[in-house]
Amino acid sequence: MTTNPTWDPAQYLRHAGHRARPFTDLLARVPDLPGDPPRIGDLGCGAGNVTALLADRWPTAHITGYDNSPQMLADAAAHAGPRLDFAHADLTDWTPPETYDLLVSNAALQWVPGHLDALPGWLDGLAPGGTLALQVPHNTDAPLHALMRGLAGSPRWKSRLRHVLRREDSVHDPGLYLDRLTRPGCTTDVWTTTYLHVLQGEDPVLDWVRGTGLRPVLDALADDPEARDAFTTAYRDLLREAYPSTPHGTVLPFCRLFAVATKNGGPAC
Repeated sequence: MTTNPTWDPAQYLRHAGHRARPFTDLLARVPDLPGDPPRIGDLGCGAGNVTALLADRWPTAHITGYDNSPQMLADAAAHAGPRLDFAHADLTDWTPPETYDLLVSNAALQWVPGHLDALPGWLDGLAPGGTLALQVPHNTDAPLHALMRGLAGSPRWKSRLRHVLRREDSVHDPGLYLDRLTRPGCTTDVWTTTYLHVLQGEDPVLDWVRGTGLRPVLDALADDPEARDAFTTAYRDLLREAYPSTPHGTVLPFCRLFAVATKNGGPAC
């Protein structure tokens, strides 16, 4: 999130069903919460559509979604209710302002350099028996990103785009998350899942990435529509070759990393 791309909620939500599935899979591994009613924070809530799923799972909870995008928060406001609200926060320096029974983060931490260092403070903000649950893309080596980085680093584009994309180490090895979350004494479960998203329409992989990883490029070239369109066209052609259309749609393999850490008790996890 520190790159602060300009988010387009409508574009992001074009694939809302596919994007929400990992969140529901993450919630399925969250144990019972200690509070009654529970206090929940959604870190990097985006447009709020999956934050609303938290209210379905824990209907008596007080839930706050946090995000640093004014565009996303404006859309999220449509989901607000008596026990569901939204607030501006930057995860690079956010610390829990109160005690939570659940802190959850869905597909946000890849935008936060140094997020591993934030985890101990977030664990400290949990009640005994509380849970930190996170999900991040784990596919920086996939063609989706590798082709974008390669094109951005080519002679035509490197002077303008070399430093705008997320680094390859924006998400870490699963074992590192396990170590950081287990070391303080939490009961921790870490796993990866590769989804085979079957996408429909013309150039659906490009359409997918327009809502996420391509945002920094679109921002960097926003003042030069001709260059923006030239980059997008070249990237589209590379994606067509890497993700060919089939009779049943275009298959986008997408690996995600999950971690659920439950505080065993005491003031420090």
